[in-house]
Order: sequence, then C-alpha cells, then structure tokens
Amino acid sequence: MAEVASNLITNFKRSDEYRNVIHDLIPGGAHTYSKGDDQFPILSPAAITHGKGARVWDPDGNEYIECLGGLASISLGHAYEPVVERVIQELHKGNNFSRPSVIEREVAERFLANVPGHDMIKFAKNGSVVTTAAVKLARAFTGRKLVARPIDHPFYSYDDWFIGSTDVKSGIPQDISALTVTYRSDDMQSLRDLFEQYPTEIACVISEPEKFNVLPENYLADAIELAHKHGTLWIMDEMITGYKTDYPGSMKRYNLVPDIATWGKGIANGFSFCCMTGKKEVLELGGIRKSGNEKLFLVSTTHGGETCSIAAAIATMDEFEKQDVVGHNQKLGQLFIDGSKDIIARNGLQNNIRNMQFNWHASLGYFDHEGNNSFGLRTLFHQEMIKRGVLFQGVFCPHFSHTEEEVNYVLQAMDESCVIFKKGLEDGYERYLVGEPIKPVFRKYI
Repeated sequence: MAEVASNLITNFKRSDEYRNVIHDLIPGGAHTYSKGDDQFPILSPAAITHGKGARVWDPDGNEYIECLGGLASISLGHAYEPVVERVIQELHKGNNFSRPSVIEREVAERFLANVPGHDMIKFAKNGSVVTTAAVKLARAFTGRKLVARPIDHPFYSYDDWFIGSTDVKSGIPQDISALTVTYRSDDMQSLRDLFEQYPTEIACVISEPEKFNVLPENYLADAIELAHKHGTLWIMDEMITGYKTDYPGSMKRYNLVPDIATWGKGIANGFSFCCMTGKKEVLELGGIRKSGNEKLFLVSTTHGGETCSIAAAIATMDEFEKQDVVGHNQKLGQLFIDGSKDIIARNGLQNNIRNMQFNWHASLGYFDHEGNNSFGLRTLFHQEMIKRGVLFQGVFCPHFSHTEEEVNYVLQAMDESCVIFKKGLEDGYERYLVGEPIKPVFRKYI
C-alpha cells in the first residue's frame, strides 16, 4: 500500500448500488446483524468480493487491511493455502453422505485430545446452535429451568433463551424470557446473590472466560466451584477465546474443567465449524446407547458433518500445532495496543478513545467530553480509518497473516484519523461525518 495520506478511498459507487438492492432481497441486508449497514459508516464497502491474507477488496476494487478478520473467525488468514488445499482434497471425495464420514472420528479425537477433562464432542455449523444445545443438556441433567448469563456480555445465541433477555425481544414470549437470569461477569458477589435468590432453580451458568476486564485471580475456578455447590453446571463459551487466549483456549490457560464448553469462530479459519465439548456424564444424555432412558433430542443438523468444514478444522489444528500462531497473534495484538496508546496520548485523547480488552482481541471505546459513549464519534473515526484503507470496526483481532508492517500501517491510519476525531470532538461530529451514526445491534427500535 502507498502512504496513508495519499491513498484516500472516496469511490463507493458499486457499493452504493449493492446497498440500494440488497435490503429488498435479504432482511437486514446481511446474514449477521454485525455485518449490517447500520454497523458501518455510509462511506464504507457494502460487501467484499474476495480476500487474501490480511487484505480484502470491495466491489469498487478498493483494497483494505481487515482488522476483525471475519468477525474474529479468521485465525490464520483469508484463503490460507494449507487450509484451502486440505478442503479441496476433501471436496473431491464428496461433501455430505447418508452416514457419517470417517473424517468425523479424526477431528473428534484430535480436538478432544487438546481439551483437558472433556470426553465427548458434538459438531454444528454455528455458535448459536451449540450454546443452545449446551443449555438444553444442562436443563436435562439438572431437571431445572433457569439459565444464568452475564448481563454485560453482548451475545451468546439467536435462540429464545438468550435473545429474550436482551432489548431485542420481539417475538419471544415473556414466559421464556423469564427463564434467563443475569449477573455481573466480574463480580463474585453478584453471582452469589443470584444463587441466593434462586438457590435450587438454576440449571447452568453460561459465560465467556475472558471478555472485558482482567478477572481477579482464581475467579473462574471459584465461580465454577460456587455453581457446583448449588448443583448447577458451568458452560464455558470459548467461541471468542478459543485458539486466541491459548491453544485450544482459556480452559487450558487457566487449567479449568467446566462441565461443557462451546467452540467456534477461529477453530476452522472462517469455515462453518463449531462444536460443543463436555464431560461424558453430561453429553451422553444426547446419545442413543442407554436403552430405556428418555431420549434427549440434542443437535441434529444435516450439515454438521459436512466434510469440507471438518477438513478446514483439521488443517487449522495442523497449523496451530506446527507453528506458534498464538504467540504471533498476541505479539501483533500487543504492538497494536502499545502503538494506539501512544497515538491516543500524543493526540491528547486519553479521555475520549480508550483501549479495552486484550492483545488477542483489542478494542477501542469512544467517548465525548462528558464521558458518554458516543456512536457519532465512533462512526466518524471508523469512516476515517476506512477512507485510509483500513476496514475497522473498533476491534483489532490479529491472525497469522497479519504482519508488523500492516499493523504499523493501521497505526499510521489511526494517527491521521485522530486529527479528524479531535475536530469532531470540538466542533461536533456532524460537521465531518457523512451519513448517520452507527447504531447498537441490541436496540429495541429500528
């Protein structure tokens, strides 16, 4: 790429044409709400034609460094050759059959060998399916109804048990919404209070092991122990942390054994492969070997055993086991954090742009002079980053194809974008933002 200042992207003609028709064809204009038009400035690509490594291209031929990597699903890089080649090999054999493919045993054995304390695995195509399956298992195992989840974590599933506990609950009966209760993720007393309020009613706690704050030492181990004391199962959602905090994830990093864990995103480098792992006594409830027992219809998906995605998962494991992917990714994430902190400080914006989260998933928050979260300033900053060839959604999630040169380019674009951000802060973002501000995904009204 050329120097940032001389490479401003201003042509979105074909993207605008795409935007003009897509909402008549697809509700929301995309199949994931966080990819929707209301999550990006109007001066941005409406769609992507292709990607390679850390770069993506839009319908107008504009090239970008992509920072979030397919919503954190890319762990190695777009069109990563060893993964692509392994998928092609499998596709030549056929992609789906009336009985399981032998490749299912291979990935099951390999994945479970990496997950401490878990004996069984179930495949699916997306994270919502496996988190809902985990909740169903917990209810069947405990005979209880309530699900506890952190109020400050934004997403676990599109299914009723979760969406009914958010502001976007249209279509969900109140009777179902009432079955999900909440607590604060980093506050042990909040969790204790929940168990005191519902001492024998909570089937499971589902929580991501790492999200916003550095948790107190032994917090997760103590929280799991507290749940077990009350007869409750702990579901660890490794959808984001898997293959990022460690290999395979935070279970290994903190030497934890939850009852069930859910996995997805980067475990197949962008291919549609998710899974649930767990203790045998729990997952066996979804089996067919205990004759005479009541059957639990767990997960039954035609495409759960699709061989090309399973092959991608195997090839991804190969790369993580041959190379220090986690170390590379966290090194570049730290480079981004350190560089962005310096840029923010030099521009006097410490109170207005804040670093959050971790070197495996580094994000920025945007605030006005009163300390209020500002979607207008957020959109302005992203507009300026995109204009400079950086597809930025407020998060840098490093993968193996990102290079130090690309991270430094992102930081240079950030430095320049801070200049416009400061003007918007002082004069009002409306003077510099084209179009409407980004809106929260989880909002009551459109």
